[in-house]
Amino acid sequence: MTQEDSNPIESFVTAERATHQQPRVKITGLMMQYYHVCERELWFMSRGIDIDREDANIRRGTHIDETSYRDKRKSFQINGRINIDILDSGDVIEVKASSTLEKPVRMQLLYYLWYLDRIVDIKRDGVLAYPSERKRESVILTDNARSEIRTSIRRIIEIVERDTAPELDKKPFCDACLYQDLCWM
Repeated sequence: MTQEDSNPIESFVTAERATHQQPRVKITGLMMQYYHVCERELWFMSRGIDIDREDANIRRGTHIDETSYRDKRKSFQINGRINIDILDSGDVIEVKASSTLEKPVRMQLLYYLWYLDRIVDIKRDGVLAYPSERKRESVILTDNARSEIRTSIRRIIEIVERDTAPELDKKPFCDACLYQDLCWM
């Protein structure tokens, strides 16, 4: 077992900080969100099997994201794949159409906060915003959240490196999933 295999988090951090090295798996915020929704969804996405971006719900969510807080935030990209929005206050904001999948969205935002803290050495707090519900929530990177992010990173790496998709696991939102045809055919 190599050092990289024994500590995937430190390997990931080292590769992310290095300008000449690439991590085994390039984890994005969307991957973190997908992991907390469905491991199969994450695996499909990691293989370049993308959802229908023209779906009405996807277009609605994109519209809400692009038009909400437009004058109060700036977008940044880190290492070519981490896309974050910063409010004028300095908080990282994640805008979603609905709070239906609140934990996966929170984990996505916590991943951004962890990434900024651990990789870029910038400490920030976050805000989850659901404009259509007129709901906002503060998110802080706690020690428990850091631990959960590290566990999630390990599992994401394991899932993405698998040769086959994880087993089917029927969930309440499977009927609305844009990957359902791949799973339930």
